[in-house]
Amino acid sequence: MTHPSDARATTAPTHPTDPPEATGRPAPTGTPGPTAGTVADPTTATGTGATTATDADAAAAAPVRVLVAEDQTSVRAGLVLILRSAPDLRVVGEAADGEQAVALARELRPDVVLMDVQMPRLDGVSATGQIVADGLADVLVLTTFDLDEYVFGALRAGAAGFLLKDSEATELLAAVRTVARGEGLIAPSVTRRLIREFGRVQPPGLASGPDTALLDTLTPREREVLGALGEGLSNAEIATRLTMAEATVKTHVSRLLAKLELRSRVQAAVLAQEWGVSAPPRRP
Repeated sequence: MTHPSDARATTAPTHPTDPPEATGRPAPTGTPGPTAGTVADPTTATGTGATTATDADAAAAAPVRVLVAEDQTSVRAGLVLILRSAPDLRVVGEAADGEQAVALARELRPDVVLMDVQMPRLDGVSATGQIVADGLADVLVLTTFDLDEYVFGALRAGAAGFLLKDSEATELLAAVRTVARGEGLIAPSVTRRLIREFGRVQPPGLASGPDTALLDTLTPREREVLGALGEGLSNAEIATRLTMAEATVKTHVSRLLAKLELRSRVQAAVLAQEWGVSAPPRRP
């Protein structure tokens, strides 16, 4: 693969980096090959290790198709190396700015866009808003987590999840798989920090959120699911907590997001904390 020599060049690749795969979002079951280091370090993501039965199963399934949008060449190369180490993930394109990210998302229709928030030409927040609004892909935002207007902007834009740039390679792979499954609430530690900062800062345009009267439109079960989202639980964890099928949890999540006029589970988690909605306690 070739990469642009200038991290902010407008002549970055405008074509897929791998052959397109069949469309449709799979339910990945693979386990990543051994990787080490952090997202920002491409030199530590090249471990391969022995192939396991799980790896073979993952490789045989349709991979999750990922578009990487990052303006720094070295960071982008590191992300690509990490993603390519997993048999169930496929990098289908790279973008060095926000405009390119939107164009490639529209052309390639990836399952997940890994999006840096601070990019030239069109910032990652605006790019996220366009991609989400057009239903092109779910967006996993990369941030240094200074918790500035970029992060809150990405939340308003409907980002499916947030990931720290210094996360371990295994965390990156897990986050992409989580978002691809439609479970955008990832990295509970990051979510807790976001929620805590949200409560402190109350940014304009997000603090008010949906009309609290909309909460009354939720069924008791939907309120319990909302409370569980506020705790950062996955669909599987919610199913266990509330003693229901995982497919039923997905239905409740979709319905409560529609009723509350929200774009993502992350927004729902923030509002659950803001409104004091809680899930039933864990059973002993």
